[in-house]
Amino acid sequence: MGGAFRFLMAGLVGVILGLVSWSESGPDLPHGGPDGVAVRVDSNGFHTDLVMARAPLIARGGPLADLVADLAPGEAVRIGWGDARFYVDQSPVTSRLPDGVRALLAPDNPSVVMLSPLTRLTAVRNPDRQVQLHLSPEAFERLAVRIEESLDLPGGAPRLSTTGPEGRTRFYASTETFWIGRMCNRWTAEVLEAGGLTVHPGRTVVAGAVLADARAAATLDTVGADD
Repeated sequence: MGGAFRFLMAGLVGVILGLVSWSESGPDLPHGGPDGVAVRVDSNGFHTDLVMARAPLIARGGPLADLVADLAPGEAVRIGWGDARFYVDQSPVTSRLPDGVRALLAPDNPSVVMLSPLTRLTAVRNPDRQVQLHLSPEAFERLAVRIEESLDLPGGAPRLSTTGPEGRTRFYASTETFWIGRMCNRWTAEVLEAGGLTVHPGRTVVAGAVLADARAAATLDTVGADD
């Protein structure tokens, strides 16, 4: 019995180490440069979003561009992804714990893409919870395509799921599903990977892991280091 337990524990440790060390690299794309596009990764300690200027997204055209252009006025946009119920609900977290368990443990939960206008694209104010990248136009295009691929486009048009209580934030139905094996930070990491970053999917249960991968990529930028 003792030998079987030790074997089981050794296997469990191996799985954990494998998940922690697991890394994936996006396409080999140039970083920064004089035409670099600023993309900020923000975290509230548990969840990560992407923040970027609206103009480059609108200029590329397509369904995502149309949605961004239709938002309330603002220079920038915050983009995130999450469970279609838990992510949208703005009531106190303590009252939503049972729904949080449902979102994590139930399989194939519907999800949404969030778009929220911001007055301006500010520089990093909290280095512990914000990282700014400067992506080449090619890398930014790949990143934008990955976000657009998350949208549910029946008949080619995005499907509005709901709006935030203030009416400015909008949540659009996504084709992807949410569960403990693929949470919001995993989605952010996948979007960054599409833009050429190296990420660690097995660590994305922790928001700080996504920030760490973004910081590692930021060292490759050739411009904007002091923004």
